[in-house]
Amino acid sequence: MPDPSTLGLFVVASIALIAVPGPNGLFILTRSIAGGRGVGLVSAIGIEIATLVYAAGSAFGVAELIARSPLAFQVLTYAGAAYLVHLAVKAFGRPLTVTMTGAMAGPMNDTVERTSRWKVLRDGTVVNLLNPKVALFFVAFLPQFVTPGAAPGDARLELLVLGLVFFVLALVMDIGYALAGAGAGAWIRRRGGAIGWLRWPVGATYLGIAAFAVLA
Repeated sequence: MPDPSTLGLFVVASIALIAVPGPNGLFILTRSIAGGRGVGLVSAIGIEIATLVYAAGSAFGVAELIARSPLAFQVLTYAGAAYLVHLAVKAFGRPLTVTMTGAMAGPMNDTVERTSRWKVLRDGTVVNLLNPKVALFFVAFLPQFVTPGAAPGDARLELLVLGLVFFVLALVMDIGYALAGAGAGAWIRRRGGAIGWLRWPVGATYLGIAAFAVLA
């Protein structure tokens, strides 16, 4: 286990990094503005499930393999960008009506709600999982806080603990984005009623994140 002082330093450094707005926060924000609090919260969970996967991957060397392989890095980068383009095309092509308010009742509506929740979770997880820069981040960041000279097993355990701490901190921040976006979406609805026009900025946001993933 990391000693308390190292863990405290890691928490401070992680908060400083997480607090800087990035593509994940923008993705969650646009989803929650369009779909409401439920969509935003599930999107946040999906995003951070992928973060947890990469954190575990860093402990077992998988993330390092991706970071060191130019081919794997490029394949994941372009696959992630393609998925974001797919989401953008879907957003442009139809009004944004996905909600998970639980207001409807009945077996059929319950099935639709569960399906929507699964799709939202899947989108968030895939978008972040197909971002190899996350693997690169964990390969570069987490090992700095591992006890020098630790045995391989101890070092792996420390990496897992650090990854779990980062996951919790990032999830809290993402929940904040989700709630802020939901509040903004509710305000827009109160002011103008329909939000169908939001599909244009939402789709443009997905395209922007895709371009950032490829070019940054």
